[in-house]
Amino acid sequence: MKKTFFGNGTKLAIASTFSIVVFLSVGSQSLAAEAAKSIISVSGTGIGKAVPDMALISLGVQRQAKTARAALSENNKAMAAVLAALKSLNVSGKDVQTSGFNIQPRYQYYKQSSTGGQRPPRIIGYMVSNQLTIRIRDLANLGEVIDKTVSLGVNSSGNIRFLTQNPEAALSRAREMAMANAIDKAKTLTKAAGVELGKVISINENSGKALPRPMRQLAIARTASAEAVPIAAGENSYRVSVQVSWEILQ
Repeated sequence: MKKTFFGNGTKLAIASTFSIVVFLSVGSQSLAAEAAKSIISVSGTGIGKAVPDMALISLGVQRQAKTARAALSENNKAMAAVLAALKSLNVSGKDVQTSGFNIQPRYQYYKQSSTGGQRPPRIIGYMVSNQLTIRIRDLANLGEVIDKTVSLGVNSSGNIRFLTQNPEAALSRAREMAMANAIDKAKTLTKAAGVELGKVISINENSGKALPRPMRQLAIARTASAEAVPIAAGENSYRVSVQVSWEILQ
C-alpha cells in the first residue's frame, strides 16, 4: 500500500515537471520571436517660437560709508525709494524679491617695504549691497521701470531675461515638428534599405524650456537719461526632441 502511494506521487511529480518545461519553452519562443523583429529607431527635433510677454530683471543698490551702520542707513534709504517707485509703476509686491544682501569691509593695502616687512591692511570703510529680482509682466512698462529706479538709487549692474508665461502653444508646434522630422528620417532610411515602416513601437519625448538665452547686461549709471530705456524683447525658442521606434516590414 505504501509502495503504490509512492509510485502515484512519482508519476504526478513527473507530469507536473513536464508541464512546467512545456510552458517555459512556449514562453521562450514568444520572447525570441519578439526579439527577432527588426526595429528602426530615429530621433527628431523641433523648435517652436513665442514672443516674450514678461521680463526678469536684476537691479541693485550699493552704498559706501566709513561705518557699516552709516552704509546700511544710506542703502536702506535708497532701497525704500526704489520699492516705492516700483509700487507706483504697478509692479506687484509678489513680483519683487530680495535676491542678495551683503555687508563687507573696504580695505587699504600697503606696499611691501624695502626691508621685507609689510603693514597689514586696515579697514577704511564698509559697502552694503542690496539686490532685487523683479518680474515685469507688462513689457511696455519695462523701460520706465529701469529709468525710474536708476534715478532713485539703483547703481549696480543688472541683468534682463525675457520669458513667455504660457509657452504651451510653442511647445505643441515644436512637438509636431519633431515628430515630422523623425518620420521623414525614418522613411528616408527605410527607402534606402528597401524595406517599409511598420507600426510604431515607442515614442519618447524630451522637451525643454526656452533655449539658453544669455541674460542681457544692463549698463546702469547714476546719470542715466530721464527718457525711458529702449528695450528689444525679440523671440524665445522652445526645443522638443523625440526618439521613435518602428517595426520594419521586410
